[in-house]
Amino acid sequence: MDTHAIVLTGAKTLSLSHATLTNPVDGQVVVRVEHSAISTGTENLFWSGTMPPFPGMGYPLIPGYEAMGEIVETRGITPYHVGDYVFVPGANCYQDAFGLFGAASRHLITSHDRVLKIDKAMGDTGALYALAATARHALAGVNTGLPDLIVGHGVVGRLLARLTIAAGGPPPTVWDIDETRRDGANGAYRVIHPNDDGNASYKHIYDASGQGDIVDQLIARLSKGGELVLAGFYPNRIGFNFAPAFMKEARVRIAAEWTKSDLTATQALVDAGALSLDGLITHRAQAAQAAHAYETAFTDKSCLKMALDWKDVA
Repeated sequence: MDTHAIVLTGAKTLSLSHATLTNPVDGQVVVRVEHSAISTGTENLFWSGTMPPFPGMGYPLIPGYEAMGEIVETRGITPYHVGDYVFVPGANCYQDAFGLFGAASRHLITSHDRVLKIDKAMGDTGALYALAATARHALAGVNTGLPDLIVGHGVVGRLLARLTIAAGGPPPTVWDIDETRRDGANGAYRVIHPNDDGNASYKHIYDASGQGDIVDQLIARLSKGGELVLAGFYPNRIGFNFAPAFMKEARVRIAAEWTKSDLTATQALVDAGALSLDGLITHRAQAAQAAHAYETAFTDKSCLKMALDWKDVA
């Protein structure tokens, strides 16, 4: 089966191209994607050519892990039916390209236990479950505490703040150095420049900036025995000065990718109205405009999240 997909053939070189899919087998579903979203973290690293070695990486590459669409075929026994709408966290289903995440495609083939049934009316916000589940996983790890400081007011930072409030925690403080990113809290929590914050006794700092060179600065803001959670993705080696961390008895935790239980819990919060995914997609484009859309997603500071519309693609 041939389809169209976003294909990266090298750093900053991508286009909407043909791709050949593997044949579906029992237990799999075929999804016709209506919307996908572009990650400003991992996809930016692939696009820029700065991604460190990662299993399944290589060119040509079909990126992405955020998609929603309609099931158009099922094989064997599955709990889904043709016509169901689902979130899909990508798929490795290509014969002629690496599918590291692989969601940026008109058609996907994946195991039924990887998808999540959603309401069609969600539209492109239905592609955001992966990021929401990522934020939830950071909060729900072993021996965790809710953040009182979040660094970075991008999509993950906003989701961390919303989930903290949904969990009954006090509204956290959020840092962002970019003035254009300091809106969008709608009075639910405060977003400030770090230079305007005199607090140096935070118990739980969650970094969603992906900037590994600010670890020393964040450790200095911890209370004694406080925790720093690295909730972004960091392409370079991370280090910190030992003495200040020693004096703080600081704890450092790395939040890995989400699990199925995070996805289920996140959907329950959305369905209950405790967590909103609204207002996170700021830019939209047709999939045929992929080259321009990806560049905008990674270079325009006003772009929190770019969504691609695939409905006009054959």
